[in-house]
Amino acid sequence: MYETGTALAVRAFHVMPGLPPPEGERHSHDYRLDVVVRRDDLDERGMVVDLDLLDEALRRAAAQVEDKDLEPIAGAEAVTVEVLARWLHEQLADALGALPGATLAVRVWEDPDAFGGYTAPLVAGGASSSS
Repeated sequence: MYETGTALAVRAFHVMPGLPPPEGERHSHDYRLDVVVRRDDLDERGMVVDLDLLDEALRRAAAQVEDKDLEPIAGAEAVTVEVLARWLHEQLADALGALPGATLAVRVWEDPDAFGGYTAPLVAGGASSSS
């Protein structure tokens, strides 16, 4: 299987309701966003996906959350790394469109050792059900 990916860092804020401080209070994380597109076969240009397109889609999505509260953006009361990964997958799937046989994997790292992720095919109409 071939793969192409990119990553960047973004600072954003969230609250985990019902937890003691610091998690239960508004606080920031310097998230690392890793995204990888995988396919069994390359396209007619010899690519999994255009890396410039993937990188630009990631930068546009990251700009939506940079230095902002995640709850209103991700549409959840509590934004975990898993919820943020699913939201990011949806943003990238919409930007990339359907890629036959391709899967997009997203990992959101909240520190150097801990991440959450979401993986699903890149199908027509954006994000798919979980895989």
